[in-house]
Amino acid sequence: MEKNIKAVLFDLDGTLLPMNQEEFTNGYFKYLIKKLAPYGYEPESLIKSIWHGTGAMVKNTGEKTNEEAFWCDFASIYGQERADRDRALFEEFYDVDFKKAQNTCGYTPLAKKAVDILKGKGIRVILATNPIFPATATKTRIGWAGLAPEDFEFFTSYENTCYCKPNLDYYREVLKTAKLSPNECLFVGNDVGEDMVAENLGVNVFLLTDCMINKKGEDINKYKHGDFPALIEYLKTL
Repeated sequence: MEKNIKAVLFDLDGTLLPMNQEEFTNGYFKYLIKKLAPYGYEPESLIKSIWHGTGAMVKNTGEKTNEEAFWCDFASIYGQERADRDRALFEEFYDVDFKKAQNTCGYTPLAKKAVDILKGKGIRVILATNPIFPATATKTRIGWAGLAPEDFEFFTSYENTCYCKPNLDYYREVLKTAKLSPNECLFVGNDVGEDMVAENLGVNVFLLTDCMINKKGEDINKYKHGDFPALIEYLKTL
């Protein structure tokens, strides 16, 4: 089966970019609060609204982009006028201050090695990161992983995607964009609940265990799995 693989789809956070999700989120929110507090945003309410907007993206059913879903939700909380006015502040944050959150993430040179191995084999490489961030923030996180946006055929962001993980329509959307059949793809991710569901479409999967998230305590032995060195060896067999 592995010999039919034409593309490998990677998750980013906790996969190519090692991190503790909670530490990263807390650090990222700390810098966001610092940026927006001077403009009248009460910290606790702001964080609550960001989570609410994230929920709106997760519930998105394809009628709008995740970007539109987030900002419609934000406007429902703060009003359309304020949302329109302050959107530029968020864009400034992701352009500048968000970069400080790198100190909450790890790094492994094996991320680039994995991508280089696949490129050397002529296998397509796609970044299928949960599209709840703007492209600017995703490009920044790609850089933290020691890679460049150009290393991927394309990557998902909240601007170009209408679904979120673990919705299977997210994976269908990625496959449609790539013009690939499920059995032609391998998905590599660290989140059992959000990433391994791709297998339900017939996508081959590999669970990276270095920063594994397994909220429901699933038996991971039903998936190909292992740490980064094990992933590297597996990719060499494709």
